[in-house]
Order: sequence, then structure tokens, then C-alpha cells
Amino acid sequence: MDYLQSLNPPQHEGVVNTEGPCMIIAGAGSGKTRVLTYRIAHLIQTQGVDPFHIMALTFTNKAANEMRERIEKVVGSDARNLWMGTFHSVFARMLRAEAHHLGYPNNFTIYDTDDSKSIIKNVIKEMGLDETQYKANTVYNRISAAKNKLIGWQDYLNNPVLMGDDTDNMRPEIGNIFKNYSQRCFKSGAMDFDDLLFNTDKLFKEHLEVLNKYQHRIHYVLVDEFQDTNLCQYFIIRKLAAIRQNVCVVGDDAQSIYAFRGADISNILNFEKDYPDLRIIKLEQNYRSTKTIVDAANSVIAKNKAQLPKKVWTANEDGTLVELIKAVSDNEEGKLIASSIFEEKMQHQHSFSDFAVLYRTNSQSRSIEEALRRMNIKYKVVGGLSFYQRKEIKDLLAYLRYSINPQDEASFRRIINLPKRGIGDSTIDKIVVAANDHAISIWKVLENANTFLGGRATGPIEDFVNKIKRFGVEIQNKDAYEAAAEIAKSSGLLKELYEDKTAEGLSRYENVQELLNAIKEYVDDPEKEDKSLSAFLQEVSLVTSQDESKDNDPDKVTLMTIHMAKGLEFKNVYIVGMEEDLFPSQMMLSSRADLEEERRLFYVAITRAQKKLFLSYALTRYRFGRLKNCEPSRFLDDIDPRYVKISSKFGGKDLFAPNPNYAKNFVSGMKRSISSQPAPKPTAYKPSADFTPSDTRLLKEGMKVEHPKFGFGTVVKMEEQGAERKAKINFTDFGEKTLLLSFAKLKIHEN
Repeated sequence: MDYLQSLNPPQHEGVVNTEGPCMIIAGAGSGKTRVLTYRIAHLIQTQGVDPFHIMALTFTNKAANEMRERIEKVVGSDARNLWMGTFHSVFARMLRAEAHHLGYPNNFTIYDTDDSKSIIKNVIKEMGLDETQYKANTVYNRISAAKNKLIGWQDYLNNPVLMGDDTDNMRPEIGNIFKNYSQRCFKSGAMDFDDLLFNTDKLFKEHLEVLNKYQHRIHYVLVDEFQDTNLCQYFIIRKLAAIRQNVCVVGDDAQSIYAFRGADISNILNFEKDYPDLRIIKLEQNYRSTKTIVDAANSVIAKNKAQLPKKVWTANEDGTLVELIKAVSDNEEGKLIASSIFEEKMQHQHSFSDFAVLYRTNSQSRSIEEALRRMNIKYKVVGGLSFYQRKEIKDLLAYLRYSINPQDEASFRRIINLPKRGIGDSTIDKIVVAANDHAISIWKVLENANTFLGGRATGPIEDFVNKIKRFGVEIQNKDAYEAAAEIAKSSGLLKELYEDKTAEGLSRYENVQELLNAIKEYVDDPEKEDKSLSAFLQEVSLVTSQDESKDNDPDKVTLMTIHMAKGLEFKNVYIVGMEEDLFPSQMMLSSRADLEEERRLFYVAITRAQKKLFLSYALTRYRFGRLKNCEPSRFLDDIDPRYVKISSKFGGKDLFAPNPNYAKNFVSGMKRSISSQPAPKPTAYKPSADFTPSDTRLLKEGMKVEHPKFGFGTVVKMEEQGAERKAKINFTDFGEKTLLLSFAKLKIHEN
């Protein structure tokens, strides 16, 4: 019983009141895992419940293993007899014993996502459908969403709304693909991940004797992260607990952020309607964050209408105010974040692992990564690859490299059949063999495909060769951005990604757009003398070579999307890109429900911070290759101004007076700031008509000068480094620059 002594009163109530329906609303950082763990331990140790009669469902194997280890410390090895694990693992175990009722063998195969997509792809091909119109990934996600809502292929085909949506989206055959795919799986004695839940519900509906057996075997059902359940999961839980009603769900509606995966927040919001005798316990004390962070988070989530009432509080220290960082551009935002991390580490003796940078979309990591690299700050990207290591980025870079250098075999192998153009592995092998046998380059074989290869592949190869030659001309005649944008478009890569409307497809499309943004930013940078694509690729190759170095040092800054950060905590958290159409996402503004999910996502991000929280936004950001003015996020306006200060360490002027009650409305103040601060000029200065460079040996401090790209400025300081002379010049429009005088073209103007 010692474990009970460490609990606060609501936690104690959640542990010892084990009978009947119970909903534990667990605010961020309130110790919900401890309560769930001790509740199970209490059932076994104090109330003598056989672990075989307890089912505990989680969403990750990590959470299940952590809970099992904690329970074992209290009750011993009996904890191993629990029905504990993820929804999929627990019900797969049940189906192994009962699948024959549904016509499946008990040793049925479980298809993973790749297996499922491969079969769907074969079905699409066999049905004679256009594979570019019916992408396997898109179809798979459509089928998965249906099964999570307990819609099988028969119901799908008989649903005029679903069929109408497919017709509107130019994919009227998805229902028949669903049918053929399901029948193929059944004939193969296989279930996919969604079937593990869909078929469990079907088993309980169609075979009441099986349901009755498990209702009497499972006396207690406990569910972690209940706000993340979908309709299918909830129906299974409700059926299992129907007799004894000993169902305990733990969750926080304010952290429901997975609607795109099928999670249904109404499960937790309406739980009381299904259980009128429900005991509701609220864990409202936050043990993670400072009072300022907790109160700031509360002021944000209070703006949502659809929520369960609670007031999260903490006995922790007040802590420092939330810092708001204003950057001129997304590139500067990255630099300011990197500088802040370095400064905070040095001032407070932190480790780099005490810092996390959170963003709404994966593509935002690019500017952050590059800024951290420049300052030699080690980092890790969680839940994804470093920006330049992502497949879609490597694909486009391979096209760009090959268009410059058609002798590049590695790039050739990557793009020869991308997007698919009917050039298979056997043809590629023939090309390589022909090049080796005749001691010529692969490109020479491609240019003379009729001579060396023949057959059906020569047509697609000739098209490919002509395309690469045309790309080479584009590169010669255009700057890096114009050439890259044309190659991305004409290669078919952009079109293929754009047509994939899944969350993964959208992310990949955004990543490619971000690479194009990086190239545009490179071209628009007046400090870059060489605007060619080859110069940009050379710079990128230096960046990516750092990615490839093996480094097992755990002391790194963590970079991740906010969705990936759920359940984690860090001493110092930076939430970047706080701008309209970015966060909240432009895709989530069509309904109140979508906007409130975005606000919950912001709440989750805020509550990851233990000691210090930083928010940042940029006045301009490259989007789709164009420099756009940005509007600060409406979510900044949701935060009570008492808890926020404008960061002063970066040299920017405060938007408001330093008084803690300095503003009634953040966003209106920021809009005033934007209108008063001009966006950075995306193009270089045009020199005077009579511009001719002067002899820089005559240059002295205090002189007025003109530069062909930076315009007019004043020499602030002269420096010498060995044989090199440098001048630090403060330019009117471009700020302070240090130029090597052996290269700089400057016209000296009389004061």
C-alpha cells in the first residue's frame, strides 16, 4: 500500500475506486500513467483480482511496456498475465483463438501497410485502372478510414455519399477496389491492421456466444489516451464492458490531435451519455511546467467550445514569461532560434538535449537545421529524416544533378524510372552491361538506345534523354530557381506528389516546395555571386555530407513535429512558425471542429515545456517559390498577454511597452508592427548608371561607398588578415557586411 502514499487526493480517488464506469480526465503533466498503473496494481494486490481478468489497452508498445514494468515493481511477475498492449496486439491475440468463426484460419497472416498497398496496387492493375489516378496510397487510406468507421466493402458500395465523393474525386472505382482487396485478403487467410479491429467488432456482433465468453472473462477494461480512440475501438470497448460496466478510460480532450488518423473526440466528450452512472475524476495538478506556462496554456485552450470543463494548475514556481521572437524572414527565424539555444545553454549550463524545436509541418525543419549546422549545434530529427535525407528531396536533387552531369550513375539509377516510364530493372541492367562491354558511359548508351538495346524500352529511353537534354539547356539559360522549378514540374515529380492527397503525400509535396523555396532564397540572396544551379548543389552537398557522418552523441537538440512531441517533455521548448495558414494550417480553417483541433495542437505544444517556452514567427516566408508577407497566428492572440514578453535579446524593438499588462490584443499589435516594418527586398540593388569601381587601396573608415548589389553604405571598420584587407560596411538597405577588398567592387563617393 506504500504506493498510495505518493498520490494526491484526485489521483488516490482514481486508484482505489475501481468499480463501475469511470472517466479520469488527466490534464497535461498530471501523472495519468501513475494513476492507471497503480489502479491496475491495486486491483491485483489489494482486491485480489486475477490479472487474467484485466484488460489494459494503450496506443503504443512503449506505453504498454512501461506500464507493465511499473506494475511488476508493485505486484511482481503476476503482471505478465494481464491482457495488456496496444489495441491491435491485444485483439490479434483474441482473434488467433476465434478467427475460425469468421472463416479465417487461426494462423492467419497479418499484412503490414506495405503488404496492403502492394496488393491494392495489383488489384488496380488487374482491374485495368489508371495507376496515376488510383494511387495505392490514396486508395489504402480511403479503405482504412472506412473500416475505422465500421464500414465494410458491402456497406461502402451501398453508401451513395461515399460513392458520390469518389466520383467527384475522379475515382469512382474505389468501392470495387475495396471489394476485390477484401476478398483477396480473405482468400489468402490474411488480415491487415484495420481488420484486426474491424473483425473483432464483427466477431462480437455476429457471434454473441463469443462476445459473452469474453464479457465474463474480462472483468475490468482500462483504456489509456481515450481521446485518441476511433469509432471501431470504442464500440469494442463498450461491448466488452457491457455486463459488469467496469470500464475506466483515461484521457484529456484538450490533447485530442489525431483526427486525421481517425480519432474521434466525441468518444470522450460524449462518454457520460453512454454511462449515466459515470464517476468523473479530474487530475488537474500539473507537475511538469512552471505556473506561467500552465496559465498560458489554460488561456489558449479556454477559447475552444467543445471541451470538458477543468482547471489545470500547478504548485511549481512562477518561472519566466513566455518569450515571443519576431523574425524578418524564415531564414532569420532559424538563425535567431539557433542563437537563442546557444545563449540559453551557455548562460544556464544546459545540455543540448534539454532543448526541443517543434513545428507544424516537416518542411519547416529546413531553415532550422541549416541554422543549427552553421553554429555547429548538434541535433536530431525525431520521427523523420533530416530534410535533405528525405526521399522526395533526394529524388529531385538527383534530377537536378543528372541534368547538370549525365555521367552521374548514382543519379541515373535513382531517376531513370521515376516517375514510372516503363523502364524496368532488366532494362537498366542491359544499359549498364552495354556501357561496360563497350567501355563507354551509360549516357552514351542512352543516347544510342536503338543501337545498343532495341526493344520496347527504346521509346521511353529516347523520351528520357530528350527531357534531360532540355533540362540541361534550361540550366544554362536560367538561374537556379527557374531551372529547378521547371525540372520539378516537367519531370513529373511535382505532379505525382500533388495528386497524392493523403497526409503523407501532402507532406512530401510541401517538402519539395520547401526545397524550391531554399533555391529561390539562394538566388535572391545578394551575397551569392554565382546564381547557377551547380553552385547551389555544391552548397547543398556540403550540408548533406555532414548528415552522413556517424554520430552517437545523445546530447543533441531535438527537432520534431508537434504531433510527434505528444507525451514528451523538455526543459526548453521553441514553437516556430506561429503564422496564419501555417499554424493554424490553411487546411484546417474550413470548420470550427478543425480549428479547435489546431488549437488543441498548440496546447499540446505549449505543455511540452517544463521551464522556458519560446514562440517565434516570421514577417516573410518563402512559399511556393515566392516571398510572401506573413500574418502572426491568431493563436498568439489567444494567450493572455500577462504571460508573454517580446524577446529583447535579439535586438528587435518591443511591440508593446514593458508593462506586464502592455497589450489587450497581441495580433492587432503585431499587424501594426508588420505594416510599419517593410519586408526584406528579395532582389539586389541596381547600381548607378555611371557606376565604376574605385581603387579599394584608397578606402578609409568613414568613407561613403556604393556596391553593385548592396547599394550605398558607410565604411565602419578596416581590418587586415595576413595579406588580405577587409572592410566592414554598414549598408543602408542590407545592413552590415564584411567584404574582402581584393574581390569587392566598390565606388568611393565623396562625403
